[in-house]
Amino acid sequence: MELSKRQETIIEIVKNDGPITGEQIAERLNLTRATLRPDLSILTMAGFLEARPRVGYYYNGKTADRILAEKITRLQVGEVKSVPTVVSESCSVYDAVVTMFIEDVGTLYIVREGGLLEGVVSRKDLLKTTLGGQDIHKLPLGVIMTRMPNIHMVQENDSVWLAAHKLLTHEIDSLPVVRTIQGSRGKDYEVIGRFSKTNVTRLFVEFGEGS
Repeated sequence: MELSKRQETIIEIVKNDGPITGEQIAERLNLTRATLRPDLSILTMAGFLEARPRVGYYYNGKTADRILAEKITRLQVGEVKSVPTVVSESCSVYDAVVTMFIEDVGTLYIVREGGLLEGVVSRKDLLKTTLGGQDIHKLPLGVIMTRMPNIHMVQENDSVWLAAHKLLTHEIDSLPVVRTIQGSRGKDYEVIGRFSKTNVTRLFVEFGEGS
């Protein structure tokens, strides 16, 4: 985040003379405590300063980069996930292409009854199949989808950093957000969301705007 000149001055005062009260900082700047209150609130909420009752403000030594890194690692996938686009294994490749176009997504999640994850089909999978000369009106997704255990996924309480790292490492468009449940066939995964490159881009823009 971009700090104002006054906020940078406040940080320097606290860094050199902290712990120091709000009244003492206001006195140094020839301002009223009320005028200074918004700046102190911003700096405290952003993580540059910390405050203790009856003690005052003190500098925690964190840089803007460190604060941003901590915010990203604390943020969980469940807080930013999107609605998943799911289809059944019997869905034809043609219908899958239409669904992907209408929903404007790059990946479809194939589920069985109960929303349990069976497979994943990407834009690249569908393109390769349509160029292969097969009858895409009759060919079901079950023939071309990637199946377990070769599916990369995340849980709601995983960090956004971990999810973004998986997208980058495995060079994929999105990850199904799942909830682990015990089913009749052992461990199953219920699809409850989607984490994609769009989520990462949206976060980047929000951080840039100071949201």
